[in-house]
Amino acid sequence: MSEQGLLVIFSGPSGSGKGTVLRSLLSGRGDITVSISATTRAPRPGERDGVDYFFRTQEDFERMIREEQLLEYARYSGNYYGTPASFIRSQRDQGRHVLLEIEVQGALQVMERCPDAVSVFLVPPSMQELEDRLRGRGTETEDAIRRRLEAAHREISQ
Repeated sequence: MSEQGLLVIFSGPSGSGKGTVLRSLLSGRGDITVSISATTRAPRPGERDGVDYFFRTQEDFERMIREEQLLEYARYSGNYYGTPASFIRSQRDQGRHVLLEIEVQGALQVMERCPDAVSVFLVPPSMQELEDRLRGRGTETEDAIRRRLEAAHREISQ
């Protein structure tokens, strides 16, 4: 039997560099997998069940909540998102390390349920650099940038 893999939680403000760090960690590593979240939102074009997300009905997701099948979950914009415990457990039991990229509140929930998890909180070099990165994407409205910066201040203070 192989040794159990690690569960590594990555959290941090939007624009802090989580995606860049994760891509670097995954490069050339066959023993690491990125956690797949469950959601009640509809698949976007090209998304596949079990690859991009586990797409579930609201009824199925609420059953998963009642049966405590999720390490963490939250509701955003009318849809549920969460981390299925069975996926994490099966990957770790196979000796694979699992990377979980989630927001701060979800990370706190996972750390309560999985005290052996390693938690990494990424911070940007400065708040000005974070703002520059968010603006540089060119995908956010001024209001969205303001909300993300406010959220970053709260998350960093935690």
